[in-house]
Amino acid sequence: MTRTPLFAAALALSVPITAMAADPVLMHRDPGCPCCEKWAQQVKAQFGRAVRVVDDAKRPAFMKARGVPADLASCHTAIIDGMTFEGHVPIADMKRALAARPKGVSGLAVAGMPMGSPGMEMPGMKVQPYEVVAFGPAGRRVFARHGG
Repeated sequence: MTRTPLFAAALALSVPITAMAADPVLMHRDPGCPCCEKWAQQVKAQFGRAVRVVDDAKRPAFMKARGVPADLASCHTAIIDGMTFEGHVPIADMKRALAARPKGVSGLAVAGMPMGSPGMEMPGMKVQPYEVVAFGPAGRRVFARHGG
């Protein structure tokens, strides 16, 4: 059977939209940060996508370009399906934001590196309470609270 361009077009249209949207996760990190690797492993496992890690000595400029408020900085900035995730944001919160796409929100951030957040789990260490902050053109608001 000869495959025609029409057949190829029909086949391309049969690919589920979710398969087309499964681009790799892009993560810019402070060079050599080991906790970022742990977070990236969790993201890869939960999203089923490759994570491209970029050691970026100029990450503050990347953060600014993505609209991350300076006071919400952490050790890495990730881009997933156009949204920005700063720091050790829990995967469940990322999935909820990506599914809901809240109006005026361009990303989520966990400031600093709170103990017990994804990638910052340490046996025997108490989980610190922390907030996940939504940010974007609509300003900021607490998206979720964890720990404590």
